Amino acid sequence: MEEPLEFPSRPQRVDCVGALVYDEQHRLLVIQRANEPGRGLWSLPGGRVEPGEDDPTAVAREVAEETGLTVEVGDLVGEVERDAPNGRLYVIRDYQAEPVGGTLTAGDDALDARFVSREEFENLPTTTLLASTLAQWNALPG
Repeated sequence: MEEPLEFPSRPQRVDCVGALVYDEQHRLLVIQRANEPGRGLWSLPGGRVEPGEDDPTAVAREVAEETGLTVEVGDLVGEVERDAPNGRLYVIRDYQAEPVGGTLTAGDDALDARFVSREEFENLPTTTLLASTLAQWNALPG
């Protein structure tokens, strides 16, 4: 009788979204995270997809909650996976989004929110692999 094969358990996947929002000067919208993971670091506005939401709905909700802006969600730009607490895995899909209203102000999950030029972006402490991922996607500001 053979021993059953042991497979490492696959991490629980957590669906998340992010938004690539640019202004007229092609500055990128970033938020300073108020909560872990990455408290104090700068990132794209975004977060978890809630039950019953599709990605565009989640993107629009997260941008509004974190920045006060209303956006029209466009195409998927790319997807990344990042380790999450408790052995889970964040699966983050980032979308183009166009600002169409609202007033830029840091919301509940953000210490600050602003549009930044490439030079400003390069001088911010950003979340793990954000700068290299945006460079790969040709999505850096400027």
